[in-house]
Amino acid sequence: MTQQDYLAFHFPLADERRDWLLALLEDLPFEGFEETDDQLLAFLPASAMTPALEASVNDIAAQFDLSWHTRLIPYTNWNAEWEASFQPVKVGSFAGVRAAFHPPMADVRYELVIQPKMAFGTGHHATTWLMMQAMESLPWQGGSVLDFGCGTGILAILAAQLGAASVHGVDIEREAYENALENMAINATPDLCIYEGELTAVPAGLMFNIILANINRNVILQTLPSLYHKMLPGGHLLVSGILADDRDQVVAAAQQAGFALLNEKGREQWMMIHFMVN
Repeated sequence: MTQQDYLAFHFPLADERRDWLLALLEDLPFEGFEETDDQLLAFLPASAMTPALEASVNDIAAQFDLSWHTRLIPYTNWNAEWEASFQPVKVGSFAGVRAAFHPPMADVRYELVIQPKMAFGTGHHATTWLMMQAMESLPWQGGSVLDFGCGTGILAILAAQLGAASVHGVDIEREAYENALENMAINATPDLCIYEGELTAVPAGLMFNIILANINRNVILQTLPSLYHKMLPGGHLLVSGILADDRDQVVAAAQQAGFALLNEKGREQWMMIHFMVN
């Protein structure tokens, strides 16, 4: 991976509007986000900063009456900066996520060790947490699984631990693809198949019992028909990365594509929606 400096964008916002701010910033070319008690941070390669991007950030910040500033993170300090903010995450007694420098988690049934990097999906964000929670009740044994927008590979790795026979993941970001491969090795799940690219990078003809799609509303809406045609009868689709206000639009589009609504959960303004193929 190219060595480069990053810019950390600081947005001082601590109330419920932070989820809306995050949703708008996700449409810009940021490569990672971090939420603290009093602010949202967004990370961007310093070389990607342009006047057009600055104007877009100003327009978004103005909607929330926010001031913002950037901080340069030299490449040599990036991993230390990221790791310093990474804390273990638990989804009840079902699953836990930690870094290699944390002690083992003895009070969860499934433990995942994730090397903190820029790739999305460490269990800290509400959408990843909701997906992991929903995975506890799915039928995994012997099944075929696709993690669409796999990020760190956390959901694909958990699916393998739960007993899926065939697990595939795909992500459009090179950093996510490389980090997923690294985390596969750390968690002793080398048989996962990870692809770099869009949904079309998944080999044609593969069919799945379970598809996990923790991406964003626009990608989900665009790909629902394609996802439907990749599913076996009785298959399960979990989608997240959806704000509560977008729930009805996603449900309507999924039903039009052929899916049936089975269940849904919410956390911090975000939704996880569980569909099935009849």
